[in-house]
Amino acid sequence: MSDPLPTGSVIGILGGGQLGRMLALAAARLGLRCHIYDPGDAPPAAQVSDALTTAAWDDADALEAFARSVDVVTYEFENVPAEALDRIEAICPIRPNRTALATSQDRLTEKTFLQDLGLKTAPFATVDDLAGLESAVAEVGLPSILKTRRFGYDGKGQARLNEDSDLPAIWSAMTDAPSILEGFVDFSAEVSVIGARSLDGAVACFDPGENVHSDGILRTTTVPASLPASLQADAVLLAGRILNALDYVGVIGVELFVTPGGLVVNEFAPRVHNSGHWTQNGCAICQFEQHIRAICGWPLGDGTRHSDVMMENLIGADMDRVPELAASGAALHLYGKAEVREGRKMGHVNHLKPLGSG
Repeated sequence: MSDPLPTGSVIGILGGGQLGRMLALAAARLGLRCHIYDPGDAPPAAQVSDALTTAAWDDADALEAFARSVDVVTYEFENVPAEALDRIEAICPIRPNRTALATSQDRLTEKTFLQDLGLKTAPFATVDDLAGLESAVAEVGLPSILKTRRFGYDGKGQARLNEDSDLPAIWSAMTDAPSILEGFVDFSAEVSVIGARSLDGAVACFDPGENVHSDGILRTTTVPASLPASLQADAVLLAGRILNALDYVGVIGVELFVTPGGLVVNEFAPRVHNSGHWTQNGCAICQFEQHIRAICGWPLGDGTRHSDVMMENLIGADMDRVPELAASGAALHLYGKAEVREGRKMGHVNHLKPLGSG
């Protein structure tokens, strides 16, 4: 195991969105600096970081210069091209590791990995063409959800299939992208566990949060989740199994369905996660600081919850409520995005209650 990075070290972050912004803020509290790499102009994370490289993912010179300027590299989204990572990793360590990233980038690889661990997932089948879609429907059944194997998020790259669905039209809309058909899961709630694993293999998890989605986008996460203690413990242990199997370093988000037969894994994200934003005000050590600690070789912090929290995403026109929310006493987190758009995450707010107040 390498020595912990000293204060003043530089963390490279691939991607400059709100997750990168909150990672940079957490790093600054620990006396660490951040360098953002992002192809876009004026990404939100750059507003609170020491350095910004604006370059494409296939700019070899920029990638190598970036890697030489930092001490460790992490990422705030899953879809960094493998070729870019190859150039960086030849110069500088990347945490979490490439295995975790590659596994999560492809829904088929992810589902297979989870089943090989003995974990329950939705039934699924590979779809590469219209004939494959018809075969998958016969195998998995309806209703079901067709998803691209790569690059989907917040409901994008997905189509719901019912008995009256026009399969040729739906497949045409997928533009022949390699896909996966997932069967519906009869669940009473969705919960997520934010877990962390350090360089020395120590694991720490935050309390499971209960999620509510609308139009494929997370609207709220509430802790404590309405789960019996036994299922809360199962959720945490399950997240730990995934972390250890991936030899993971950093924070992971694991989404789970609560079903009559127990917990079913929906997916995991190899990064800090929207459903963990409640930790910023509900715990002394939030998910962002925990991630920074892990990738820098520091000991993990205590993630014990000191308050009940309901995290609410601010999406699009929700920004009109900011004056009201600022006056409410809730904890407001805005992302510094210049343009408000429908469906765009602009910030979030954490509503706190005393622990155990319900």
